[in-house]
Amino acid sequence: MLGWLALAVAVGALVVGLFGLRNDNSGSSAAGSEGGGGGPTSVSVQVSEFKFTPNSFSIPTEGATIKITNIGTAAHNLSIPQLGLKSADVAPGTSGELKVGKNAAGVYEIRCEIPGHADSGMTGTISVGGSSSEGAAAAASTDTGSHAAVNGALMTPAQNAQMDATMLAVAQAYPAKTEGLGGKVLEPKIETINGKQTKVYDIEAKIVDWEVSPGKKVKAWTYNGVVPGPELDWQKGDHVLVNFKNSLPQSTSVHFHGIRVPNQMDGVDPYTQPPVEPGQVFKYEFDVIEDGNGIYHSHHNAQEQIPNGMFGAILVGEMPIPDMLKSMGYTKVDKKVTMVLNDAGVIGLSLNGKSFPATEPYTLRVGQVMEVTYQNEGLMGHPMHMHQPMGWIIAKDGKPLPSPIPGDTIWVAPGERYTVLYKGTDIGVWAWHCHILNHAEGPNGMFGMVTALIVER
Repeated sequence: MLGWLALAVAVGALVVGLFGLRNDNSGSSAAGSEGGGGGPTSVSVQVSEFKFTPNSFSIPTEGATIKITNIGTAAHNLSIPQLGLKSADVAPGTSGELKVGKNAAGVYEIRCEIPGHADSGMTGTISVGGSSSEGAAAAASTDTGSHAAVNGALMTPAQNAQMDATMLAVAQAYPAKTEGLGGKVLEPKIETINGKQTKVYDIEAKIVDWEVSPGKKVKAWTYNGVVPGPELDWQKGDHVLVNFKNSLPQSTSVHFHGIRVPNQMDGVDPYTQPPVEPGQVFKYEFDVIEDGNGIYHSHHNAQEQIPNGMFGAILVGEMPIPDMLKSMGYTKVDKKVTMVLNDAGVIGLSLNGKSFPATEPYTLRVGQVMEVTYQNEGLMGHPMHMHQPMGWIIAKDGKPLPSPIPGDTIWVAPGERYTVLYKGTDIGVWAWHCHILNHAEGPNGMFGMVTALIVER
């Protein structure tokens, strides 16, 4: 294992090599007027993943109404923190508005307050002035001698140097320590129930304080107080009993996504069972009849409960190594990793419930093989990219593929699972991240869905 200092320096060097985030909008632009008189009374702004269009606009000091249209695929909002103003969340395909009253002239930040969105680049500026032209002039008051730009704003050499220093500081903080670690294997109690040897698990849904990244603590909705919930490892032929207790303030249920179970154990209330109300216990009991892998998660108000942390991995049996790869040195699996992806709720852009620089680094020696199971519990697809070594996809959704498929960038849609083999080849610290760039790196450096693989001799 490399020393933490050496790791920090190596990862810091990677920052220089990765692409920086740049906004598609260039320069400051005044929004179009929809009112009469000497200045605009309303301006129109489109929101999408992850930007405002335009990302810089002007209103008069007398105030205006900002009309917000969501053309994206996730909910967004618009806030002006310095003025204490925030719109309601605007669902995809709908519109909302934010009324701005009389304010002093100046340039103020706008941002989306949904966790992870501002870090992904969803920021901009609003110029308050006596007229649209005055506001635009205020927004354009940065040094025209600059020769760098970020989010459409020109930067001085000093500002550029400061950005570089900030990026380096974030890189050197990796891997940062945070409270809590999820995804550990939950060992069952072994009991005899109705003559069957049974693996018994006690799982409780509850809200806890969870540290996603250094200093970012949220009220996470969890299984057994961790994100992801404890991993459940089964074998074909196991008889399983899950004693599920609901300690949440609202009803819920547990669905075993990708695992073949009897209909009455499918966890989809009110269709296959009544909702598990606060304080109640529900028993899920079934035989494990197929190898594979899956996810257990809520199926009640899922758009809130799952992104907020209610998900965990299930692995059943062993995934066979294809003969083709055995001839290439993939003779056995030396290490297994389950990586659960998320992008929404209070957890936000994360790997296994943590955001960079608090994500976990992984290690391999040259020649060793690591089996990675990607599971997406977010609202968007994520192309997972490891800089080295090449990955071989051997299974999709828990089912072995007829032939392995090479891939250094693997698209994982919501609900999908991919099993991939990586073999340590070249020594070094290799970046490993979602390749939607504003899920991984911005003007303040790396964040969100980033980790690293360390290959040693």
